[in-house]
Amino acid sequence: MAKLPPELRQRRFAVIGAGVAGLCAAKYLLQAGFSDVTIFEIGTQIGGIWCYENDNGKSSAYQTLHINSAKNITHFHDFPFRPDVQLFPSHKDMHEYLVSYAEHFDLVRRIRFRTPVASVKPSPRYTDRQPEWELTTEAGEVHVFDSVIVASGHLSTPLDDPKLKAEFGGQYLHTHYYREPRPFVGKRVCIVGAGNSACDIASDICMTAARTVLVARSGVLIAPKLIFGRPFTDFTILLDREWFPDRLRRWIISSLISLFHGRMTDLGFKPLTSRAHSLSNAVLVQHLAYRRVTVKHGIRRVEGRTIEFEDGTREEFDTLIGGTGYRYDIPFLAEDIVPTADNKIELYKRIVPPDWRGLYMIGFLNTTTSLPNAFEHQMRWLLPLLTGEAALPSPAEMRDDIAAKQAFIARSYYASARHTIEEPHMVYLPELRKSRRALMKRAAQARH
Repeated sequence: MAKLPPELRQRRFAVIGAGVAGLCAAKYLLQAGFSDVTIFEIGTQIGGIWCYENDNGKSSAYQTLHINSAKNITHFHDFPFRPDVQLFPSHKDMHEYLVSYAEHFDLVRRIRFRTPVASVKPSPRYTDRQPEWELTTEAGEVHVFDSVIVASGHLSTPLDDPKLKAEFGGQYLHTHYYREPRPFVGKRVCIVGAGNSACDIASDICMTAARTVLVARSGVLIAPKLIFGRPFTDFTILLDREWFPDRLRRWIISSLISLFHGRMTDLGFKPLTSRAHSLSNAVLVQHLAYRRVTVKHGIRRVEGRTIEFEDGTREEFDTLIGGTGYRYDIPFLAEDIVPTADNKIELYKRIVPPDWRGLYMIGFLNTTTSLPNAFEHQMRWLLPLLTGEAALPSPAEMRDDIAAKQAFIARSYYASARHTIEEPHMVYLPELRKSRRALMKRAAQARH
């Protein structure tokens, strides 16, 4: 355990959420030497989105869900999966892994289950030099902490297309509520969106549905899970070097995908004209080739159960499934603390609200590496700030950095709700390491 001065060791920390990000945050705090760490969990389960039918109501896991990245890159660095776990763990494997992680690092006794958080706000004694936060539970309990780490996730509040939802005359549901293919046997199903969940669900139902249409309004690049009998990422990870040109890395990866899956346009998708969040699917390409799934480029209008597509064709459907993303919603934080307007979360390095001290966000990003890897990098960046070994820039400097990040996203990715928090890992992780060194140097200079 690290040797911290008593005044630091006794600092009070709240972590909101007992999923991947929350468990990671709490473990790093404890290993750094902080002793007063409390995890607030809305339900009765560890694991967040990876707990199937989690009673916290936040999980979008479906019966056939497996992780997109292989187990050799998805575990925390100091806690590998058991050798007998399958190559691409299921939600059940992930849930068991996270429970074991919590037990191994003695986190379970620090979790307050069935304790929804109603609000987090600065206490009357809050100052920038000595921040203090009041956390109020839905039961009315008020707790005071020196720092709060929000790790409640961003994949729990569906972002529906209100026009489609209102105009479609049949059954409508968001992918968040999909669980198994049985209710859609013999049905005509249209799925709007081409993210990982939408592609998984299309693959799931197409074998027994009467008709499955996938509406992809922009180009995609679907990576295979396996090539040459090994995880695709076993090959792409060889390119994960800071010195390797990013454009060349992306060209090699897209060329490998084309070699194994062919051209996406031949499968019915639009050309990909800019970066997009990475997709991975083991079977959708075969379903497209066998015409079990048909791709359409957009919806022109909806009249009752009839959908007219951009190509002028019209079809009647029983069910419309919205794979239209999620609204970034943090209900216990006021908008003047962490604004979420236009589905953007403006955080310095995706972690710090620039105008507040003692409040941090872990896990509010989409990335191209495994989430445990990304969250560990975020916590390694954060710890020196918590111990006083690093110092933040001014709020104005942090806002300039946020603006530069938004400009990068705007020029690199097509406009989409999911891309507002996109972080390609070979940009973001080196950026965190470089920033950490700079902030520690800033603190050292201030001490001298």
